[in-house]
Order: sequence, then structure tokens, then C-alpha cells
Amino acid sequence: MSESFHWYRGRIAPSPTGLLHLGHARTFWIAYVRARDAAGTLVLRNEDLDPQRSKADFADAMLEDLHWLGIHWQEGPDVGGTFGPYSQSERRDHYLSLWHQLLARGFIYPCTCSRRELSGIALAPHDDAPSRKTMRFEGDEGPMYPGTCRPKSAPSNLADQYTSPAGVNWRFRVPDGEAVTFNDRHFGPQRFTAGEDFGDFPIWRRDDVPAYQLAVVADDHAMQITEVVRGADLLLSTARQILIYRTLGWPEPQWFHTPLVLDERGERLAKRHDALAIRTLREQGWTPQQVLGIDK
Repeated sequence: MSESFHWYRGRIAPSPTGLLHLGHARTFWIAYVRARDAAGTLVLRNEDLDPQRSKADFADAMLEDLHWLGIHWQEGPDVGGTFGPYSQSERRDHYLSLWHQLLARGFIYPCTCSRRELSGIALAPHDDAPSRKTMRFEGDEGPMYPGTCRPKSAPSNLADQYTSPAGVNWRFRVPDGEAVTFNDRHFGPQRFTAGEDFGDFPIWRRDDVPAYQLAVVADDHAMQITEVVRGADLLLSTARQILIYRTLGWPEPQWFHTPLVLDERGERLAKRHDALAIRTLREQGWTPQQVLGIDK
């Protein structure tokens, strides 16, 4: 690797909602190699935010599979470290503090729209609509939010009305028309426009679970991550997260997005692809080198 770093802290952040697959293996291997070659620190963060989907058995399996691949980390839930705890389910206070900051400064607002309602809006005819942006889908975030609950101006008294985020969804109000640019260390210059490429996004769910965009920014900042390595499907999420960094005045990390491993239909792998799970491939006699597609 030609790049050098004065101080490097990378991370891998698997979610224990299923078995890790081939795509995870190759992305996490790249993250490990970049930290290793920079003589830096690699953090493993257990992203077990979702209490309904996260399972202890999957958490145990992901640690075992990553060790089998030859990936080593210096900080994590199994080894400890200065910036713990390293499981998101134990970091609620960090997220709640960030929610309070965003609320007090008027950057978020409550939203009562359900996912089903938003899907209905996205799929309905829009011949008379002034804009077709409501039909856009934003990956895992669902349909692009049409602004149904967005106040015309940032309310000044929400912090007096709400002492807890529970009970409603909370959305980050994006600055419409603002360009978000960053240089990805793999894909090069990136540019997204708030309000056009993505809309107001969720940062806290009505079932009182912090959303991915909030939690990952809080954790990467608190753990002093200097470079985020993850799949290319999260390039748009990076633009959202940069807006949170800007809002809080925090320095953002560097970004390195890896190409996705696709299935036979050209779709990205998901945890439903049991045939390509690391655990399945191990049982079939694959070696770590075969799984990673490399020669050590």
C-alpha cells in the first residue's frame, strides 16, 4: 500500500443479525490490511443496535469466523480497550447525548410517518406532483422522504416538549441544495446534493432504537476512527453522515469504500445468501485464502 499515515485507527463493524458472508469477508479483510500496513490500530465494533434481530449466537459466530480468516484487532468486545464499550447495545448514553444536542440546536424533528405510508407514497402515481423526488429510493433507508412532517422552520421549543426520543421517529433536516463532497480513497471524488440525492433521514426510531446514521457517527467519533472502510453500498450514507459531522463541528474521518461482491444475478450479497456464508464455505472445506480470493 503506497499511502502512509501518521496515526491510523480503523474499524470493522459487523452486525450480529445473521452469518457473515463472502462480501463481509473481503471488506473486513481490506480494513484489516489497511490498518496493518499503516502500523495502526484496528477496532472491532459489535453493531448490535437492533434488539429484535441481533442474536448472541451470531455475535459468537462472527468473532470465530473473523479469527478463522486471519483478521486480528487490537480493541473490541472480546479484548477490551480504551474506548469501550465496543457493543452498541451498551452505548445508549452516547447516542442519547447526541440526540439531545441535535434537538437543542433544531437539526432534527419528530416524524409520525410509518414505513408503510412512505412506501405507498413512493409507489403511487405522481402525474400531478411538482417533483418526482418522492419516488426515489435511498437504499436501506427506504423511499426518499417527501417532507410530510417537516416543519417550515426549525422549531425552537422541541427540547421543552420532548425529554426522550421514544414514541416517534426522528429525522435529520438536511440543508436542501447543499453539496456534500468527499474524496473516497478507492472510488475517488464523490458529490451528492442534499434534498436531491437524499432527503431527511431517520436518526432515531419510534421503538426507541437509535438509527444507523446517528450511532455510527457517534461511535466513530468517540473511538477516534481516522479511516472508515466499508462497502460501496454505503457511499450515500457517507454523505448523510458528513452532514452530521458538519453540524456538530467534528472532523470527519477518511473514507475507503470497497467494491461489492455480487451474486449470480448481479445483486449485492445479503445475509439471506446462506450458501455464501463464511460458516457454510468453511464447512465445505474452503480455506481462508479461497474465501478471500487472495494468496497470502
